Amino acid sequence: MEQRPGRSADGPAEVRMVDAEEAAGPATAERGAREEEMTPATPHHAAALSGLAEVVAPQQPAVPLDETDLGLLRLLSADARISQRQLAVQLGVSAPTVGERLSRLERLGVIRGYTVDVNWEALGFGVPVFVSIKAAAGYDVAQIMKSLWAITEVETVTLVTGSLDLLIKLRVRNDTHLRSVLLNQVWQISGMQGTETMLGMAEMPPKNVLAQVISQMQAPSRNTADQ
Repeated sequence: MEQRPGRSADGPAEVRMVDAEEAAGPATAERGAREEEMTPATPHHAAALSGLAEVVAPQQPAVPLDETDLGLLRLLSADARISQRQLAVQLGVSAPTVGERLSRLERLGVIRGYTVDVNWEALGFGVPVFVSIKAAAGYDVAQIMKSLWAITEVETVTLVTGSLDLLIKLRVRNDTHLRSVLLNQVWQISGMQGTETMLGMAEMPPKNVLAQVISQMQAPSRNTADQ
């Protein structure tokens, strides 16, 4: 509101309150209305999640496994370089049976690959870093995830529930390396409202989670499988 002095016919000056549009004149008011019509509405935050299905890993249905399958996974979790002949001997089956079972497990997505367990400290990347990220309203969360995933040092990108949107894990050499990754890569990604960086100070020794899980699994009995 703006104060404008005026003068009555019979007395001293009076003060009249004038709003901004009246003070600026009809042309300015009309222009403001036109700009308001042209300004697109800010997308709702929920709409920014529509692209997630294109970037996240597809859901894998559970695969029925028998004792031979579990035995193969148990042995491979202990030594991924074990030969098919050795697998056959330890499981008491033929080598062709082992080959067929491995092909089936690979085809069904149970076995995704045969990898190596690296000591990150020996490799020079001994500092684990966790970064929580909150996306700004209206930004494409899927695009943020794709941009994060493209960074070499990023090990995992996870969509989480709660007040945050994403949690990522990085592997860096030292504080200088972390600073470079954050300044030049992570914080350059559009659509992030805020981040919180947490350095891992110490870790428990790695454990073979797969072997422990498989040891607790049991193949369904024949009667149960037939039902």
